[in-house]
Amino acid sequence: MSVEDSKRKRIVVALGGNALGESLDEQMRAAKIAATAIVDLVEADYELVIVHGNGPQVGMIEMAFEQAAKADSSFPVLPMSVCVALTQGYIGYDLQNVIRRELDKRGIDKPVATIVTQVAVDPQDPAFLNPTKPIGGFMTEEEARKLQSLNIPVISDSGRGYRRVVASPAPVDILEAPVVISMLEAGQIPIACGGGGIPVALIDGQYCGQGAIVDKDLAAAKLAEFINADLLIILTAVEKVCVDFGTDHQRSLDQLSVREACTLIDEGQFGKGSMEPKIQAAVGFVQSGTGREVLITMLESARQGIEGKGGTRIVP
Repeated sequence: MSVEDSKRKRIVVALGGNALGESLDEQMRAAKIAATAIVDLVEADYELVIVHGNGPQVGMIEMAFEQAAKADSSFPVLPMSVCVALTQGYIGYDLQNVIRRELDKRGIDKPVATIVTQVAVDPQDPAFLNPTKPIGGFMTEEEARKLQSLNIPVISDSGRGYRRVVASPAPVDILEAPVVISMLEAGQIPIACGGGGIPVALIDGQYCGQGAIVDKDLAAAKLAEFINADLLIILTAVEKVCVDFGTDHQRSLDQLSVREACTLIDEGQFGKGSMEPKIQAAVGFVQSGTGREVLITMLESARQGIEGKGGTRIVP
C-alpha cells in the first residue's frame, strides 16, 4: 500500500539547520516560515514528528565557549555532545513557540514539545577516524588554513566555502523513540533528534556523550523507521534532486528507485556534505520496511509534494 492510500499518514519532517539561519533573529524569522508549512500539514490531518539540523548553530556554540575559555580559564570548553544538547533546547524552543502560535491562530488544540533526544552510535565506528560533518559558518581559504595549521579538520563544502568538520558516526538507536510514539498516540507534536540527536555510546553499561555530530537526515530516517512512519520528508534548499548539478546538462528528478539512487551515489552525482547524506538516508528508510517512501523538496513545497505535485520521491 502506498502512502497516498493511507487514511492517516505518520510523517517525519526533517528541517535543515542552515534553513534556520545563522543568528537568533534569522532563526526566529525562519522558524515562523517553517511553522506555517508545518501547521498546513497538521491541518491536513497528518501525524507529524519534526527533526531539525544544527550545522551552523552547534559550531557557533562550540566556538563561543572556546573563545570564552581562552579569555577566562574558569569557563569550560564544552564537549560536542553538550553543544548539541544546547542547540536542541534553543532551536526546539523557537520552533515549538512559533508552531504553537500558528496552531492557536487556526484554532487547533494540539500540544507541541521538544524532546531532548539521545542517539546511540557505535564507539568503534570508523567515522571517528575520518571527520566529514561540516559545522559552523563558512570561512575563507585563509581562515581555513589557520585552523588546519592547528590540526583542526576543514573541508571545502560543496564549493560554497570552507567549514570545520567533525566525526559523523551512523545512528544505531534512538533512546527516546518510545517517548515520541507516546506523544503521537496522545495526539501531540514531538520535536525530536534535534541536530541529529545527542551522540552517545554504550560504554561499560552506561551511555556516554561522544565528540561527534550525527547526520540529521540519517537520524530522522532511523527515527522514522523506529516509529513506523509512512513517509520521511527531507527539506532542503532546492525543490527537486538534480543530477549533473551546476552543469549545462543539469536536470531535476521527479522519482528515483532505490537502485537508481544507489547507482547515482556510486557515480558521485551528489555533494558529500549536502545532497549525498540525504539520498543515503532516503535509501535506508525505504529499505527498512514495506510501503515506505521519502520526499525530498523545499519547505514551501512540502504539502504539494505529498500530493504528488512536486519534489523528488525515493521509492522501492
